[in-house]
Amino acid sequence: MNILSVLIGLITLPAALIAFLPLLGWMYWLIVPVAVVGLVFGLLSRHGAGRALNLVVIIVGIVRLSIGHGII
Repeated sequence: MNILSVLIGLITLPAALIAFLPLLGWMYWLIVPVAVVGLVFGLLSRHGAGRALNLVVIIVGIVRLSIGHGII
C-alpha cells in the first residue's frame, strides 16, 4: 500500500508544481482528489512516506486554491 501511495504522490507532485503557474490553478481541482486517494492508501500502510508526500500535495493544493479564490 505504501508503494502505491508513493507512486500516486510522485505523479501528483510534479503536476502540482506545474499547476502552480498562473492560469493553471484549475488543475488543483483534479490533483487534490487524486492526492486524497493516495493519502488513504498511505493511511492503510505502516510506513509514513506516502502519507507525508500526499499530505504535502494536498496542503499545497488547498493553499493555492484558497489564494486563487477557488475555495471560499
